[in-house]
Amino acid sequence: MRDFITYEESLKIINNIKISNSTEKLFLTNALGRILAQDIIADHNSPAFPTSGMDGYAIKFEDIEKELIITDKNPAGFVVEKSVEEGTCIKTFTGSLMPKGSDTLVPIENVEIIDNKIKIVKTVPKGFAVRNVGENYKKNEVLIKAGTKIGFSEIGVMASLNIPQIEVFINPTIAVASTGSEILDLGVTQTNDSQIRSSNHLTLEALFRSNGAEVLQAGPIVDDMDSITNFFEKSLKKADIVVTTGGVSVGDYDFVQDVIKDRLKAEVLFHGVLIKPGMHILVALKGEKIIVALPGFAYSSTVTAILYILPLIYKFRNSKENLPFVKAKINQDFSRTQDKTIFTACNVNYINGEYIIDFIGKKSGTSAILTNMLENPALLIQNQSSEDIRSGDLVDIILLNNLK
Repeated sequence: MRDFITYEESLKIINNIKISNSTEKLFLTNALGRILAQDIIADHNSPAFPTSGMDGYAIKFEDIEKELIITDKNPAGFVVEKSVEEGTCIKTFTGSLMPKGSDTLVPIENVEIIDNKIKIVKTVPKGFAVRNVGENYKKNEVLIKAGTKIGFSEIGVMASLNIPQIEVFINPTIAVASTGSEILDLGVTQTNDSQIRSSNHLTLEALFRSNGAEVLQAGPIVDDMDSITNFFEKSLKKADIVVTTGGVSVGDYDFVQDVIKDRLKAEVLFHGVLIKPGMHILVALKGEKIIVALPGFAYSSTVTAILYILPLIYKFRNSKENLPFVKAKINQDFSRTQDKTIFTACNVNYINGEYIIDFIGKKSGTSAILTNMLENPALLIQNQSSEDIRSGDLVDIILLNNLK
């Protein structure tokens, strides 16, 4: 009987895996969702000159009570040559540079036009609607830090800095396969009652892609040593992480562990963790490549993929991403039943400023019930050393919809 390690020990091992972070340059909009590999520093002030924040009339504030002669128009994109002198104003439009001599903009709706003059019928404070130099950002200011996930606002800021290409960290490539002679791929006809439809490989592909990985999909592969060995050998040449489901327990046909240990001669970091579900998980290294063999039950493989593979993806991306652990209030007693760290599917709602969990509609049974992850799911975490949970207690959960 092999020794099982604790959940905390397994996380330390995962965190200590050495990963080489590589970068590439992408066109700006192609970098959406990627992780920035360099600080973005402003090379100019924005705006570089005092600029109009709306349509109106540029004036000297000292003339706010006077009738003023309109001496020119100042459209955006042009530099008006005339200056605002005492007793004059220049019609100025949104985004235009403020004319020399002016310090305040009076909105169009605040004036009456009489011949070629304006009368200000509603005054404004000095400096009104004038965007000062550097209001948006100042030269040499760090605007976006390396490690930031690039979203629409980051794209917009970098476009304003005239950055057409940007350096990002390369996303990891993960090869995925489900093992088992009893599992069928989509569209394959069932020939006997013991066969089941494989969902693991597609569930994991969706999970990994939505969290920033590239995926090589191998689909279901049969339970024999040669087929499994062939999958590993091909995948280890192309992928950073190779993930399987099934074949890591103690059955006569659990060949995945035998291939990893005996044929690949991989360095096993651990095989067996005191968690529920997923206690037979195996993690190994083959050179710089990572192998993660997950259990075959759908709920079990998905939970362990969240706990162990998503943090590896974040490490490859060199990002600030983390699993969404939060505190929540539980609305019923919940006993601790095993000497393990247990992850139980629950419902979560955000009510009056706090997360509340319940188990309405959640099914009990084996670790095959993937439907427990539908709707507004979370994972309740009961640590190995924890006591029974009482209604009203604050508990630790993982927000699953934040991973989609």
